[in-house]
Amino acid sequence: MAQGAVAALDAQIAGGAIVVPVEHVPTGFNPAAHGLHVTYGSHPLPDEASLAAGQLVADFVTGLDAKAQVLFLVSGGASSLVDWLVPGASLADLQALNRWALQSGASIAQVNATRRRLSRLKGGGLARLAHGRRTQALMISDVPGDDPRIIGSGLLHAFPHEHADEPGTAALPPELRDLLDRLHSSPKTSAGVPEVPVRIVASLRSACRAVAAAARAQGLKASVVRARIDGDAAELGVRFVASLARQPEGIVQVRGGESTVRLPAQPGRGGRNQHLALAAALELERRGLHDASLLAAGTDGIDGASSDAGALVDDETCQRGRDAGCDPAVSLARADSGTFLEAARDLLHTGPTLTNVGDLVLGLRLGGHR
Repeated sequence: MAQGAVAALDAQIAGGAIVVPVEHVPTGFNPAAHGLHVTYGSHPLPDEASLAAGQLVADFVTGLDAKAQVLFLVSGGASSLVDWLVPGASLADLQALNRWALQSGASIAQVNATRRRLSRLKGGGLARLAHGRRTQALMISDVPGDDPRIIGSGLLHAFPHEHADEPGTAALPPELRDLLDRLHSSPKTSAGVPEVPVRIVASLRSACRAVAAAARAQGLKASVVRARIDGDAAELGVRFVASLARQPEGIVQVRGGESTVRLPAQPGRGGRNQHLALAAALELERRGLHDASLLAAGTDGIDGASSDAGALVDDETCQRGRDAGCDPAVSLARADSGTFLEAARDLLHTGPTLTNVGDLVLGLRLGGHR
């Protein structure tokens, strides 16, 4: 996004701060040559670097001239990459909250409602820091409805009313509820948050349309499923295979969204896309769908805490893994899908794509197209 801003604005840029994960600066792009300072945050779990990045961003925005024009570039992942905690909150508190978010199966809206309680940047906090200056935001969306109040946990926007009994808060474990009580952290409101004009420049719909176009360019038909992926990853894997079994040959089913996984106490390796793919592989084998394949992957090239984007599976995936000494059902139960799929040689590794609009799940019955 910063590279695009430089290409469009060039000498109009007077300086800036960029927060990205490690290895996420485009090859051939030199931010320093344009007065842009790069710092690295952590994803999917925040760490000291994320807090340092939050302080850097806060200092940069508050240090701007009152007449400065500010362009905010926000994408998914910002919730973890950058933060500035409310007084009394610690990094350990923030990490405990994010571990709960990754393991609980809660929706992104539910998670963000709690994240905002610990942050001085989220829930419109960053917009408050820019108050009085001319602002504009471009966003890449990875959330349902492309709601800017949810992207990055709402760095520039707050909900009009956010109550303590917001859906998802009741599901908090006792230690996190005690934390919020100890901090006397009240729900954020939109009071005092200046309006920041927003344009969504890329979204999951963009990715789904691009997949469909690529499929048609290969001589296949494509069907984009309008309903957004949502819910338990393993259950979705089974359901998507059932839908694929009813699908005519040569049509690519295109789905987008984000599934959830409720992790065991000691999860193994992998992410939600690998979990979904392994569940789908078991169902492909059970049904004997010899002409079908399913791909599940994160558009950013990262699945959970792994460096793999996801996996591409078929009805022989499970047997390949067994031949390598792994049990697919046990791996699924242990949330260790990455270990199994590596043994089956079905992991998908793209490296960082520098774009995040959510996850894609593609299904295809090959038939005569094999």
